[in-house]
Amino acid sequence: MSDPTLFTIGYEQASSSAVLDELAQAGVELLVDVRAVAASRRAGFSKTLLAAGVAERGIGYLHLRGLGTPAEGRQAARSGQHATMQRIFAAHMATPTAQEQLDELIGLVEAGRRVCLLCFERHPEHCHRLIVANLVCERVEVPVTHLMAAPL
Repeated sequence: MSDPTLFTIGYEQASSSAVLDELAQAGVELLVDVRAVAASRRAGFSKTLLAAGVAERGIGYLHLRGLGTPAEGRQAARSGQHATMQRIFAAHMATPTAQEQLDELIGLVEAGRRVCLLCFERHPEHCHRLIVANLVCERVEVPVTHLMAAPL
């Protein structure tokens, strides 16, 4: 059985150190931040601090903003309207920027990198990162593992 090379993780309800521990334990080589806005009120999850934290563990960091959910999709997700979020995100994924960044992500996975998609929501079924992972899997035959850091 081959090692999975595509992971996802959400940092909701987890500390920065718990997320970093989970990434390191899984052997992740590259953390791909798929948030439209790589900022967070949560300690350790803004772009600069997150990139520094993963670098300390020997993990690369890449922010693919074009694979993030537009503002109206994030609002729908916050209000529990997951079907609306998914519809908005699907339309967004048809844009040239999103397609270009999806191609970049697929290239990294095809190259054999152990990639993990990061967003906020703890459960992948409520997050657009599941949609992104499924789009990757349509083009690259690779299993997906959804990581969960220990909760606070």
